[in-house]
Amino acid sequence: MAAKLLLHGCCAHCTAYSFKYWQEQGFEVSVYWYNPNIHPFTEHQNRLEAMVKLSQELSFELVTEPLYQMAEYFKKVAEKPDERCRTCFDMRLGQTAVYAARYGYEYFSSSLFISPHQKHQEAVFSAEAFAKETGVKFAYADLRKRYSDSRHITKPLDLYRQQYCGCIYSEYERFGKTDPPA
Repeated sequence: MAAKLLLHGCCAHCTAYSFKYWQEQGFEVSVYWYNPNIHPFTEHQNRLEAMVKLSQELSFELVTEPLYQMAEYFKKVAEKPDERCRTCFDMRLGQTAVYAARYGYEYFSSSLFISPHQKHQEAVFSAEAFAKETGVKFAYADLRKRYSDSRHITKPLDLYRQQYCGCIYSEYERFGKTDPPA
């Protein structure tokens, strides 16, 4: 029997290749949607809808967290604005590891590790810390060189593709071309 892996999915685009990769490694993969960082709410819903479509196309189980938890995200990020990315990784990867432990998954990972736009090492540190805390093994692969492979999977499916990481800070950086105001 294949080991069960819970893959945190940040968006359909990054999840497509990540899912296939872990499946090819012999895991039974379920995808977990928990992204309170994505703003505005309509953006969150567009990305979730794309993830639902991807789950149907690739035939994977999609577990969605029913609570959006926007207020909790802002509260935590406001406490340490200079560490907002690490705080965001901690929220999402921590929740993924806790869910994995609660429901009997042996491993967890994230589609964040395919994106060249993420603070990769901070996400790795976060996942490693939650693996120790929960006892669920962290399955790691640096998939950044395969980022375009995900695009080849999702483009023919005509899925929504976002223009920024998800948080309002990254939206401002993307479209404002400067650092967000303090």
